[in-house]
Amino acid sequence: MTDFFATNGFTIFMLALVVVGIPAALGIGSEMLKTWTQHREKMAEALNAQAAEKAAQYAAQTERLEQRMRVMERIVTDRGLDVAEEIEKLRDTPSQPLN
Repeated sequence: MTDFFATNGFTIFMLALVVVGIPAALGIGSEMLKTWTQHREKMAEALNAQAAEKAAQYAAQTERLEQRMRVMERIVTDRGLDVAEEIEKLRDTPSQPLN
């Protein structure tokens, strides 16, 4: 029997590798792939949440700017002549020195 192992040792080693080693390596590899995929999904969710928050901030900023523009348009259209006269009066008055 020892002659069998001595002469066919490489064959037995390769058979053990195929029967035990390859399935074990594939099992470990699949777990690593699953963990990596879950990590990538969590990162994508975090980036999406961050992008949504920035979009909401930009939308709020845009809304505030639009409201300010509406007020300015109303001032200019409602009191257009008065504003022009006030600007001209400011140009005509000598400036006061700043202390």
